[in-house]
Order: sequence, then structure tokens, then C-alpha cells
Amino acid sequence: MTRTALITGATSGFGAAAARRFARAGWKVVANGRRADRLGRLVDELGAGNVHPAVFDVRDAAAMRAALDALPEPFRDLDLLVNNAGLALGTQPAPRASLADWQTMIDTNITALVTLTHHLLPRLIERRGAIINIGSVAGSYPYPGGNTYGGTKAFVRQFSLALRSDLHGTGVRVTDIEPGMAHTEFTLVRTGGNQAASDKLYAGASSMTAEDIAEQIFYVATLPAHLNINRLEIMPVSQSFAGFQVHRG
Repeated sequence: MTRTALITGATSGFGAAAARRFARAGWKVVANGRRADRLGRLVDELGAGNVHPAVFDVRDAAAMRAALDALPEPFRDLDLLVNNAGLALGTQPAPRASLADWQTMIDTNITALVTLTHHLLPRLIERRGAIINIGSVAGSYPYPGGNTYGGTKAFVRQFSLALRSDLHGTGVRVTDIEPGMAHTEFTLVRTGGNQAASDKLYAGASSMTAEDIAEQIFYVATLPAHLNINRLEIMPVSQSFAGFQVHRG
């Protein structure tokens, strides 16, 4: 039986890698993103019969509902929702951080995620499907400048666990995958396109790749139906836990 996955944020990073992993394994993929040109290239690469581009900003609830309600018949029966779309903006400590950046992170990482999930729950329950939310180790371990980004990912972790509880008995599986350092466009977005800052962060770090995380998403999604991974925290070996800060006046 062919299964279908909706993957948000599929224009780059984890989302694009996951779209490739699932499509090449025979799944149909609804690939979401704002950048139609990138989704078009993904369709050209993987085939229009395998990937359907759903061009909308996840923060636009009306556009999201319209796009999903208009899915072509071969892509309508969704078995998996991968809530991957998200971002971090800014590296400043809270007193100097941009409130607009904070709001954008909340709107994208929290509000859009819960809106899309709520909209698709009836379909996923009917199909006894699965929800995989992409959290972050930042939701568990604070660091300077992490402020609102870490807070949004802590929400994703708790929301995932609560969904798991609320969906008890439906057969729907829920997982929060929490990556650490992975070399994608993440830092470019966070720093407003500062390539030097991105290069410095990842230099010599043996970071994870988008493909590493896509493989974990695929692993979780293809487990036997009676198994559920509640949380999957994954870091590169080169990354571990920071010590406590001590200010000495």
C-alpha cells in the first residue's frame, strides 16, 4: 500500500532531505514551502507522480487550508505529518533581542505547527497515521541567545507528549525528534545571511547533516504500527552539554 507524507519546510535542510528519502522509498510526498522555485526543482528531481508541491507560508492559516483541501486525489490520504518548518532568528541576549524576531519564531514554530496539526487530525486519525514534530535540543538545554527559540522548542516537546496522551486509543503515533548541531541553512537564516558566521560555527565540528536527520525521520515513520518513539534526541559526537555560567563580579 502506498503511503503519503506531508512535509513542511521542504525547500531546504531537513525537509528537503526528508522529501527525497520518502519519495525514493516509494511514498507519495506533499512538499510544503514558500519558495515555489525550490519545490519545482524537487518535483523535477523526484517526479510529479511522487511529489506534489504545496506552496504556502505555514503562518497563513487560510492559504494552508486552501492548499490542503485542494490536494489532488492521489495525495489526499495522508498517513504522516512531518512538522519541520521552523526557524531561529537572532543571537542577541534577551535585553537586546528583536521583539519582531521573537514573534516570528512563535508564529512559525508554535502557532503554525498547532494550526496545521489541528486541521489534519481528523485525516490522521482516520488513517491511523503518525505525527513527527521537529524539535531541538534547545528545548531542553538553554544557552545564551537561545531565549525564544529554545522556548518554542520546549513547547514542541510538551505539545508532542500531550498529543500522544490525547490520541491514546486512536492508533496515531506522535514523536518529537530533537536534533542538535546540524549543518544546514539554519545559521544563515538565524544571522540574516551571514555566511562567515555560519562557516565559523560549523568549522571542524563534524556536524550532523540534513540527510542524517531525514534518516531518523524515516526510521521513526516506518517502525511497526504498535511501536511509538516518544522523543528522539540526537547530537553529533562532537557536541555535548555546556557547563553552568558563573558571573564573578
